[in-house]
Amino acid sequence: MLKLIHTADWHLGQTFHGQERHFEHRAFLTWLLDTLVARQADTLLVAGDIFDVVNPSLRAQELLYDFIVSAHERLPTLDIVLIAGNHDSGNRIELPAPLMKRLNTHALGRVSWCDDGTLDTRRLLVPLTDAGGETRAWCLALPFLRPAEVTGGGLARDDDAGSDSRNDYVTGISRVHEQLIAAARDRRRPGQALVAMSHAHLHGAAVSEASERPIVIGGEESISAALFPEEIAYVALGHLHRAQRVGEARIRYSGSPLPLDFSEVAYPHQVVEVTLEGESLSAVEAIPVPRPVAMHRIGPAGLPEVLAELEGLTHDPALPREQWPWLEVRVELSAPVPDLRARVEAALESKALRLLRLERRLPQVDSEGAQARVDLEELGPRRLFERTWQERWGEPVTEEVLADFDRLLQDVLDDTHGEEHA
Repeated sequence: MLKLIHTADWHLGQTFHGQERHFEHRAFLTWLLDTLVARQADTLLVAGDIFDVVNPSLRAQELLYDFIVSAHERLPTLDIVLIAGNHDSGNRIELPAPLMKRLNTHALGRVSWCDDGTLDTRRLLVPLTDAGGETRAWCLALPFLRPAEVTGGGLARDDDAGSDSRNDYVTGISRVHEQLIAAARDRRRPGQALVAMSHAHLHGAAVSEASERPIVIGGEESISAALFPEEIAYVALGHLHRAQRVGEARIRYSGSPLPLDFSEVAYPHQVVEVTLEGESLSAVEAIPVPRPVAMHRIGPAGLPEVLAELEGLTHDPALPREQWPWLEVRVELSAPVPDLRARVEAALESKALRLLRLERRLPQVDSEGAQARVDLEELGPRRLFERTWQERWGEPVTEEVLADFDRLLQDVLDDTHGEEHA
């Protein structure tokens, strides 16, 4: 028997509307370590987006490395497998890999290729051992794949000629998975299970309302769960923050351990305990993650209703400030209210709450003269671009133009997140 804990999307170092969340991340990692010990786990799988940006702060990196050292001290036989996600720098994740191996930690940030153009599968196959040191399973640890890594080179074939960049990317991802699975089949021995770990967007999986940026091309990069044949006992996925199974109990997103946006407040956050017996999945259990800081989402409603709800909010003045609940307020207005913030803050006076976001929803007039409420932040850059294109040119935007827009947006997001912590 082998017991695994599957988690993903820690986003260490994330700032929440300008406020740092170091206390929450530290509290989660403390809880996770206690859970690993209490459950006597053999393996911890972290399926990408370990950090929130490609250049994380020193405090964020400290959290990760302190956790790894503490985990090894308390569970010397624990195997930890980390892969890079689309928010991570693959090079940064791998930089301390030689040191981390001494702590039974395997950090995979990038894929590499053999001289004949095939995938170098050896480094991506990680043995998972039990408390006695026996290999009971193999982890197919596949970090996030960027387009430049999987389009062209050894993966390109003559029958790809004329295909668009989106199809090239999805095809390239699929081939990488197929090559790694084939190598795992050859490597395993009877009685050993196969566990795949990937940071990807699968067809049919539910995204969060606002907090996940597209991996590469606006959701069109999603891959099929059929890539993972039945012989894969468990598939540990990262990227989507909503915990969910995709078609089968063995294919799961663990989800993020903490809400990364107010839109994620209403659904549960968890890690997943996976039990393997021989080559098969024996049991799966969701373990809820305690929320170290409460989050309140007020509205959308009219101003009188919002103010009344704010007045009735309970709070604990004894809490240290780092544990004061986060608060989002959404107000529907029929006309601008110049002193809106002052009125909201007055309702919160002397309350141990932190107002992070005040959203004003004003009516706007559409082309037929009807009023429609539009919130630019919820609309998002992609849908705003589509609407603007439609209004400017009188026809829907083409898939080719959308693909160009999404690539440009991804470049801007990567550059911006990198500069914030450079």
